[in-house]
Parts: sequence; structure tokens; C-alpha cells
Amino acid sequence: MFGNIKVRTAVSVIVIILGVIFALPSFISKDSSLAKILPGSRVKLGLDLQGGINLVLGIDMDKAISNALEQIGEEIKAEARKQKVVVLRPKIISPDKLQFYVIDGKKSGIVDDIIKKYYNHQIKVLKIEDVKGRKRYTLTLKDDYKKKLEELTVDQVLKVIRNRIDQFGVVEPDIRKLEGYRVQVQLPGIKDAQRAINIIKKTAHLEFKLVDDSVTPEQIKSHNIPPDDEILYLYKRLPDGSYAKEPIVVKKYTELTGKYITDAAVAFDQFNQPYVTLSFNREGARIFERITGENVNRRLAIILDNKVYSAPVIREKISGGRASITGRFTLDEAHDLAIVLRAGSLPAPVSILHESSVGPSLGEQSIRQGLISIIVGGALVFIFTIIYYGIGGIIIDILLILNLILVIAVLAGFGATLTMPGIAGLILLIGTAVDGSVLIFERIREELRKGLTPQKAVELGFSRSTLTIVDANLTTILAAIILYQFGTGPVRGFAVTLSVGTLISMFTAIYVSKVFFAIWLKKVKKGAKFNL
Repeated sequence: MFGNIKVRTAVSVIVIILGVIFALPSFISKDSSLAKILPGSRVKLGLDLQGGINLVLGIDMDKAISNALEQIGEEIKAEARKQKVVVLRPKIISPDKLQFYVIDGKKSGIVDDIIKKYYNHQIKVLKIEDVKGRKRYTLTLKDDYKKKLEELTVDQVLKVIRNRIDQFGVVEPDIRKLEGYRVQVQLPGIKDAQRAINIIKKTAHLEFKLVDDSVTPEQIKSHNIPPDDEILYLYKRLPDGSYAKEPIVVKKYTELTGKYITDAAVAFDQFNQPYVTLSFNREGARIFERITGENVNRRLAIILDNKVYSAPVIREKISGGRASITGRFTLDEAHDLAIVLRAGSLPAPVSILHESSVGPSLGEQSIRQGLISIIVGGALVFIFTIIYYGIGGIIIDILLILNLILVIAVLAGFGATLTMPGIAGLILLIGTAVDGSVLIFERIREELRKGLTPQKAVELGFSRSTLTIVDANLTTILAAIILYQFGTGPVRGFAVTLSVGTLISMFTAIYVSKVFFAIWLKKVKKGAKFNL
């Protein structure tokens, strides 16, 4: 038993020191001088402990699919135009079907070649029909590409929302995907919940389209506009903070989109009014320069989520890849608009399926009650073990404290979030962590009753109880794994704490406690009474 006690002692000391180092940041202020030399990771407090909002978002996957089909339709139209073939009116006839016409049916073979060459892995042709000399195509996405698009859409929504929340300044948000095209967003400690929700929901689809000023107000009123035009609304902020909207006719064709944006920031004009400046990448700057150069003295509408924010007149060709959005914004509105533009646009609209909030006072109360439970439960266990086992009870209590420290250290090291179910797991750990020591101690008592020496009784007690401890704790860990696999967020928090605590309690009961017994038995050699 004592052949490797020095190695065992060294390992135990190293583990204890590392545990204290990683656990300590969770109990001290981030601004303290000690925090600067300790690891930066700490246990995060969950939504139920520090307050905030919990959102479950639903992704409109039908819109994502129709957007992809619509883009493919426009690309086919543009590619066909290069080869002198007119493709008319690509439009979505259902969420997963695209339809367009080839004016000269005799040239439909060119369109077939375009589809096979560029889009064979994405779309399949459902049918081609003759309609008065024209060819009408009906397309849909291939099943494997559709599945890939759905996965990519969810991942992109996660990335965009995370970027927006990070720039909004929320500390330690929890954003994860759920089944059924849903995303869970937890924002602990947030104060302005509605503003955060507005930022999350904004699709932020930015477009630049030319204004058709040839359309008269009478035509707009009767909706008698050219087929390649559409009516949108220009929003103007009034002095009282409300918005007025007036109809404006723009071309359906999008000259430039927000995907070329590299940066967006808030600036102020000569009247100290905030507006948003945009910077394009090299390709976007080239396209913007061409648009402004070819359309001098025409108006260019800047459209965000189908709302026209401004429609300035192009006075000259604009080089350098910079533009601006004005609209008599408040500072918060301009800041939030810059956030969503800088973070990127959502590939599909999202809706709030579930929203709940926890007040900070309730979170403080939960922490206080959790700490009281841990202290009361721990005190009762401490007192009972000392009464029942004497010095052995002190060893159990030391191991129990070490268990809690190591659990906090592991959770902090992995950046885990501690919730009320997690605290419940810690409270349960206080009771279950004693089980291993109790098995060992009772086994040692049994061997002592047989008349064995203390050294031999301790050695047999450990060897004969180890397998039982491992079996019992592995069953607990397996149950925790099942809870984590099939449970929701709170249940998973409980499962993580329970499994980590169980593994650590096995380590301390089987490995570390031998060090304390070795120290105790050395005193027995010197004549001290061994009473367990």
C-alpha cells in the first residue's frame, strides 16, 4: 500500500493546487489584481441565477429555400442574357418551386446547357411546357442540396445572431441550435430586452435599387406601373419620433446587395444628426462605382428589409467603395442598424416562438437559497460524519470540500454555465460524495473486527471496496449521460454537474484518501490509537 505513497501524495497535491487555481477566479472580482494572474475562465451564472431573457426562435425555412431558388432564377436569367436568350419573369410559385419562361422556345437548349453546366448539383427540372411558342420551365431543389441548404441556413442564423449579440455587448450569451429549425438564445443580465429582440429579429437584407421617377402619382395610386417595377415605401422620421411613409417606385432588379459590406459605423452630419456609413469590399466597390457612373442624376434607393431609408440623387461617379444611409435616426437606431449590417444579414426571417424573462432580484434570491442549501446540507453531513467516524469523519469532510473545489474548477475550466439545476447537482453531490468513503470505512471496520492490524485492514478495505464504488458510480454516470442526451437545458445542467462530481468523488475517495490514511497510520506506528 505504501510503496507508491510519495507519488500518490505528489499527484494529489498537484491536483489540489490546480483545482484551487482554476476555482478561485469564480469567487473573486474580475477587476482584482489577483484575477490578472489567474486563469481567465470562470463558472458562468445561468439565466435563472442572474436574470435576463430566454428566447426560442423559429427559422422560416420555406423562405430560405424560396430565396435560394429566386437567386438561382436571377442567375440563370443573367447568364442566358449573355448568350442572347431572353428569360422572362423568374418567380416562385410555391416555397420549393421556381418557374420562368424562355421567350424563343427554339433556344431553350441553351438554357438546358446553362442548367446542366452551372446548377446540375443544385436543381432539377420538374417539367418543361410549350406555351404559345415559349418554353415554361418549372424547377425545384434536389433533395440532397435542399438538406445541405437547411443545415447551412441554421448554422448561418446561429453565426449572425451570435455576432449581433456580441456587438450589442451582452456578457456570456448562450446561443445553441434546437431540433425543428429552432434556435435558443439566452441573454443573462440584459436590461433592454426589447431592443435586443429587435436586433435579433431584423433580417437586415440590404439592397440598392434604382428609382423609377417616370411613374406618376396617379399610376402609383392605381397600381398601374411597369412590370419590372415595384412599389415600396420611403420612411421618414417626424419630429415627434413617429414615422411617415410615402410610396416610391423602384426597379425590381437589385443593383447591389449587403453581402459586399465589410464595415458599418455611426457618423454625424453637420447638424449632429447620426447616420450610418458603409464600406464595401473590392468587388462591391467596383460594382458601386459602375452603378453610380452609369446612372448620374438618377436616384438610388437604399432598402433594408423592404423599407426604403433614403433615395439620394447620384451626382457623380462614386469611387472608394463608401456609401451612407440617412433617415433621421436616433443614436440607438443608427447604432443598432450598424450592428446588424456589420454582423451580416439573416438568410431567412426568424420569429419568436417562446419568450420568458427572469428578474435580477429573483436570480439573487435563487443564489442565496442555493448557497443556504449547500451550507446547511454540508454542515449536517460534516457533523454526522465526525460524530460517527471521529478522525475518519474529518477526512471525509476534507474530501468533501475538495470535491466541491474540483467540481467548480472543472466547470470553470470548460466555461460551463451554472444554473439552479446545477446547484441542485452540487447539493446532491454533498450526499453522494460521502458514499464512497462510507463503503471504504465500513469495510475497514469489518476487517478490524476480524483482528487484523490497522495497516492490513486499511489495505484490504480499499482493495475490496474499490470495485463496488466504481460499479455504483458508473451507474450514476450512465444515468447522467442519458439525462444529458435526451434532456433540455436545465436537465443537461444537472446531468453535467452530477457526472463531473461523481467522477471527482471517485478520484478523491479511492486515490486521495489513501494519503490521509497513510499519514494517520504513521501515527499509529508511534503508538497512537487507531479508532475508526
